[in-house]
Amino acid sequence: MRSFRLPPYRLRALVAGRVCFACSRPAHRLNRLRVLAACASPRRRRRAAAEPWRTDRFYLETSLYTHHFSYDPAHVDKQKLILGEWNITEQWLVGASFFDNSFGQPTQYVYGGWRYRPFEQLQPFYIKLSAGLVHGYKDPYQNKIPFNHSGVAPGFIPSVGYCFNRFCSELVLFGTAGMLVTLGVTIP
Repeated sequence: MRSFRLPPYRLRALVAGRVCFACSRPAHRLNRLRVLAACASPRRRRRAAAEPWRTDRFYLETSLYTHHFSYDPAHVDKQKLILGEWNITEQWLVGASFFDNSFGQPTQYVYGGWRYRPFEQLQPFYIKLSAGLVHGYKDPYQNKIPFNHSGVAPGFIPSVGYCFNRFCSELVLFGTAGMLVTLGVTIP
């Protein structure tokens, strides 16, 4: 004799339907929120409380320290970075940053990115890759960034970061020119 077994997604749909039916009856309308709250996953509630750096948040960031790999008297080590990011999901993000480039010129970077958490045991650690358009490298430094023919050039920025509560710090590499240490905060 063959036993009948519902797939997990069908079983969840059936249970959810029964809960909704029970909550829609007039005698139970007052308890609807209690029933639905009781059905909420405790794992999801714990995750939201214990890991505030997770998804659906805005992120603001500024620069703390800049180091250029090669010396040039024209280099400026104060980038005055202001960055805003929107985490579309846990992995995908979009953002824009405004800063002074290595030569003190006002510059903008508009990008899309991907965040990856490689270690299950170390979830606050992440690797982030972003790609977008850079604008602001002007004469006489327009050739310091590749493909800057019309004042706008493609950019690719890798970084690694670590979060503690709502505060995150990143080590950002900007090409072969240098690195930047940043500090940011997530906003719910």
